[in-house]
Amino acid sequence: MAEHTRSSITIEAAPAAVMGVIADFDRYPEWTGEVKEAQVLARDAEGRAEQVRLLLDAGAIKDDHTLAYTWVSADEVHWSLVKSQMLRTLDGSYALVPLDGGRRTEVTYQLTVDVKIPMLGMIKRKAEKVIIDRALAGLKKRVESGGSAPAGLGKGAAGTETAG
Repeated sequence: MAEHTRSSITIEAAPAAVMGVIADFDRYPEWTGEVKEAQVLARDAEGRAEQVRLLLDAGAIKDDHTLAYTWVSADEVHWSLVKSQMLRTLDGSYALVPLDGGRRTEVTYQLTVDVKIPMLGMIKRKAEKVIIDRALAGLKKRVESGGSAPAGLGKGAAGTETAG
């Protein structure tokens, strides 16, 4: 079984606001350092992204890849790699837990990365950690500054939905 990296952060917003940002893939280049382009290729019946093409530049890992998303609940989304130039595996998830009666949210991001080219496990874990830490910091800043999905986007991905 592949090793994964996991980290959590607390965001001063309701889970629905967090999931709204997570589900708004078109705006990822505005707040994530690594995602340079994002394009939703397919949506489910509820309007949630099912397949997304991402152009990623995370230092040691640069890639143009497509991910498949599974919306587990209003508070959890998983993704897995469909195709990639450089990656063999890119599986991850966001899990949201409401805190303080739903006024705050603990966000846990889990990520497993494997590349097609030989790379030391230590370097892969470091790349995963950089991706996760930057994503969580960017998500927190985006949500807490009031950046959110346009009306209608992200709905259904998590009920009132939160995204990341």
